[in-house]
Amino acid sequence: MIDNKHTPPARTPPPPKGGAYARQAAMLCQDKAFCLYLDRRRRYKHNLSESQLPDGTHIEQDARDWLIAACKINSRAELDSNPAACQTFRMIRNRFNRWRARDKP
Repeated sequence: MIDNKHTPPARTPPPPKGGAYARQAAMLCQDKAFCLYLDRRRRYKHNLSESQLPDGTHIEQDARDWLIAACKINSRAELDSNPAACQTFRMIRNRFNRWRARDKP
């Protein structure tokens, strides 16, 4: 007979811890130039004028929300354990770096 009273409760796996890519993503979202990049990217994509979407519209939280949606994840911590999300993040970061090198804000 099995005594279920002494069976330890089932453990749920801990959420993934953020590693190098999660830290890079957090720093990217804090970068004012990245927020400006998102402003200009959205204006271009949706054919908006600067008066419709002025520079400075995106803030750190907007950048975070946009990044996790673009990478199809729930948390930046997933970037270090999800290869597809990591690849998307690297592509976004590379595009931003090319834009920054070309269009110094």
